Amino acid sequence: MTGGNRGIGRAIAEAFLAAGHRVAVTARSGEGPEGALTVRADVTDAASLDSAFSEVENALGPVEVVVANAGITKDTLLLRMSEEDFDSVVDTNLGGSFRVVRRAAKGMLKARWGRVILISSVVGLLGSAGQINYAASKSGLVGIARSLTRELGSRGITANVVAPGFIETDMTAELPEETQAQYRSQIPAGRFATAEEVANVVVWLAGDDAAYISGAVIPVDGGLGMGH
Repeated sequence: MTGGNRGIGRAIAEAFLAAGHRVAVTARSGEGPEGALTVRADVTDAASLDSAFSEVENALGPVEVVVANAGITKDTLLLRMSEEDFDSVVDTNLGGSFRVVRRAAKGMLKARWGRVILISSVVGLLGSAGQINYAASKSGLVGIARSLTRELGSRGITANVVAPGFIETDMTAELPEETQAQYRSQIPAGRFATAEEVANVVVWLAGDDAAYISGAVIPVDGGLGMGH
């Protein structure tokens, strides 16, 4: 899994460990949870990812489940958004997922079994002022999952998208209380999700119970983006 050292990514890694999986996470800095193998990788660099995958394969065996979670934001309104602001977010969030999936697919095709899970966002389908770059990158993951399903679905490989809404993380905790209250007022559930609630859906998608689900977008957003 990419980006497993904090936030939702760390919670996903912990959930897979609790379910008895062997887990490897990539991180540009910091460490994944205890029990996971942490490898260094930059998702914008294919050679770096190839090296990380080889390290994981040598230590743990073939990669059967890949979770593309690494992502960045550079929020600003359209007329202030530089090309670099746009390109770097799309290259990390969308291009990074493409590079991860392309490298993982080699082993999955050989095994004729695999689970690809892409971590998107409610923003990818709902939209968000000041996040044209981020929303574009996250909605693009739907195209990857659905095209991948058509390409590799007959080989025992599924590809799905999980679209979290507002999550209780260090980032949301730093928001002013009135901002948090405003966000909560838009969510039918009336609260933010825990990172564990997202992680549990990801682990379920990786298991046998979800073997006939592919090309789906599964929202974990308390009803915020329903209809999308």
